[in-house]
Amino acid sequence: MARIINTNSPGKRRNAHMRTIAEILRHLSQQRDFNQQTKDMVAMLVFCLRAVDQTVEESIRAWEKRGYWKKADDFQQKWWWSSLMADTIEKRLRDGNWDEIPETMIKLYPHFAGIQINRMTRDPADWDGAYIRLMDD
Repeated sequence: MARIINTNSPGKRRNAHMRTIAEILRHLSQQRDFNQQTKDMVAMLVFCLRAVDQTVEESIRAWEKRGYWKKADDFQQKWWWSSLMADTIEKRLRDGNWDEIPETMIKLYPHFAGIQINRMTRDPADWDGAYIRLMDD
């Protein structure tokens, strides 16, 4: 029987979500006013940050299962911000605190400084309706 190799690892999914967030942040920096598309992009940030946090949890569980407690703890410390930022952005969206959203986006930028975007690869249709989905949760 052949060995099954999972090519969709938590690290690959985390990198894809990080790239999506970086592209959304680039789009948001070019927005001049808050419209429905802006709301959708900000809501998509929440979904992507939650997904990043899920991949972190997967990695931590795998390392703890093997007894790599220190590595799991260090990794969790490195990525704690993803869950915190997802909750902060979601709260501001639900409360309608639109004037606080830019300040939150500025806090996100340092985490994505290392991601180079030469060409936008994400389709804006990916975040269409994200605001409504978030509000319905």
